[in-house]
Amino acid sequence: MPPVPTAVDPESLALIELIERRLNDLTTFQIPRLKACAGPLATQQSLAAEIREDVERVGRQIEELDVLVDDQRTERARRQLRVRVDTFRNTLDKLRNDARGAILVSKRTIDAQWQSQREELFGSPSSTSEKVLSGNGTTKEDALMTATNNVTETLQRTMGLMQKELERSVLSTQLIESSTATLQSTAQTHDGLSLLLGSSRQLISALEKTDTLDRLLIMAALVFFCLVVLFILEQRVLQKGFRIAFWWTRFV
Repeated sequence: MPPVPTAVDPESLALIELIERRLNDLTTFQIPRLKACAGPLATQQSLAAEIREDVERVGRQIEELDVLVDDQRTERARRQLRVRVDTFRNTLDKLRNDARGAILVSKRTIDAQWQSQREELFGSPSSTSEKVLSGNGTTKEDALMTATNNVTETLQRTMGLMQKELERSVLSTQLIESSTATLQSTAQTHDGLSLLLGSSRQLISALEKTDTLDRLLIMAALVFFCLVVLFILEQRVLQKGFRIAFWWTRFV
């Protein structure tokens, strides 16, 4: 896979890491386990259903990552994220084919084992009699060895399943830690946005107060201007008109 892009946002990086872990789990653990499954049929079907669910979940996560491509801030980040999305889709298509092949292989193995058991169960009575007549001691020893081998194989399979479940638990723990880190990053971003909103609110309040003061000053200046104009009119027009109108009173 290409290196993890460094120009994308933290949310996309966390989603990329999650998809890579799930794809790696499908590639190295689940599909090989299904391919090596020799029965019973219920176990094979359960493993196949688990793989299908994980493949669908990874497909949805890839689509979520595709949606985040257009949200990147730079063209370089969008280009890197687009390449990663295409790579994930190609890998997922290959895993789907591998899963179908693993289902066919395990089905053939189960069918062959069932056919072998059926042949042993319905084998000819003459051959069974010959084995018994050839020596009871040898037959009993072979049966004991077969039972011992079966028990050993069962224990080995159980240990293998326990080890795989432990690996899955470790993977789940890693996913939980990644989700916790993402939540912490989101909480820090939320706190930063809250501080920014508080500062913006204070700035808006200060601007509103300044605007109110400016309005009051403008209104006061306008009133003062009107008073000055009225005073000038009274001195220049009214009083002068009265003096002209009553000039004759000087001779009375």
